[in-house]
Amino acid sequence: MRFPKFTLKKILILVTILAFPGFLYWMLTVKGKNRYKSLSFFGPKQVASTFHTKRGVKIPDTLYHTVRDFTILNQDSAAFNFPAKTHRIFVVNFFYTRCTVFCATMNQQVHYLAKKYQRNSLLQFVSISVDGAHDSPTTLRSYQQTTGFRSINWLLLTGPQKEIAELAKQSFLVDVLPDPSQATNIIHSSMLILLDPQKRIRGYYDSLNKEQMEKLDDELKVLINEELRTRTDR
Repeated sequence: MRFPKFTLKKILILVTILAFPGFLYWMLTVKGKNRYKSLSFFGPKQVASTFHTKRGVKIPDTLYHTVRDFTILNQDSAAFNFPAKTHRIFVVNFFYTRCTVFCATMNQQVHYLAKKYQRNSLLQFVSISVDGAHDSPTTLRSYQQTTGFRSINWLLLTGPQKEIAELAKQSFLVDVLPDPSQATNIIHSSMLILLDPQKRIRGYYDSLNKEQMEKLDDELKVLINEELRTRTDR
């Protein structure tokens, strides 16, 4: 038996109305969860003795490399405890004020991002001097005033030179070395290092590469979204 055209039209409209909420729910729950691909973890990993369950299967947890706690001075001569107990995402780089190679370019990139995200309380930018013998808090403050590299969410830090070199190598997994060709020069990384609130390294980005800086900007948004979603699920 053939339905009249107007009846078929009404049926199709009714089916569409009934199906739409289910389709919308599927998009939000299934597709929404996979909208962002989680960032990688850098550094040594080891299997933990604990497990989590996924679809009824027990999967061993993974212990990821983390940056150790440390305390050094900021540009205002105040002790800064890293990481601050604010559950923040950190972007960290190493520099020194007497650097004549790429530090200005590197800190210009940090300055751009710090200004862009200065209203986001989740983010903290930290630049650590590798030249503690010269870069006192007063020197860092003067450098900040001279260059204009300042933002409410960006700190300049300094500490004993040997401690900073060890911290860079063992925790942040980048080298800091004396330059054998010139005593005042220090060889160090041009990378900006992204840490999640658990102090795990989630990315390295070459500050001298435009595409890498665009990638950092994008992945900051991913990590912010990941952290906000985790907090909502708690």
